Amino acid sequence: MFNKIARMQGQAELHTPLTWDGCVQARVMGRALHNYLGDDPRPQLWSSTAGRALQTLALIAEEIDADWHQTCRDDRLLEIDVGTWSSRTYSDIAAEIGPIVDMEHRLFSVRPEGGEWYDDVARRLSHWIAEQGFEQDLLVICHGMTARVLRGLMLGQPSLNGFDAPIASSLAQGSMVMIRDGVEHLVIDGEGSGERA
Repeated sequence: MFNKIARMQGQAELHTPLTWDGCVQARVMGRALHNYLGDDPRPQLWSSTAGRALQTLALIAEEIDADWHQTCRDDRLLEIDVGTWSSRTYSDIAAEIGPIVDMEHRLFSVRPEGGEWYDDVARRLSHWIAEQGFEQDLLVICHGMTARVLRGLMLGQPSLNGFDAPIASSLAQGSMVMIRDGVEHLVIDGEGSGERA
């Protein structure tokens, strides 16, 4: 619901439930991943501790015959902290302080008061990555901005000028990628829900 009305969730609204459309989208993602994996072993499940991410992961896990009870949860996978902007609409904040989004990159152009910047997100994700053995594939469910930084780090991209962190290109909500050996493959494009490999 927060996404539909352009209201920021950040880390303050951790347990907003998925809408019905969000549940359907998660099922579609799960079916696409099931087709992509074929007979490969099921991946280790990781999620942000936000309820909406855990709900998404549980729906995907059911589609790939994985036990969502085995999910590893980590606060470092949470969405960028938007500080005092949390629960406010983009338009309300922009009316107060001016434009807050760089439209070319689809990123904040202003650091949220009391919140994180992209280098903060990269730092916590770098620590998470360093702890992973990557002895098996991981299915990681996190959030839009966080996912872009995570992908940027795993793809070995340089820091994006002005944002102080490696940030991958924006993907439509509901998209899923596989990153292996520093190369990204689109499993499902959330824009059209068409599968690709």
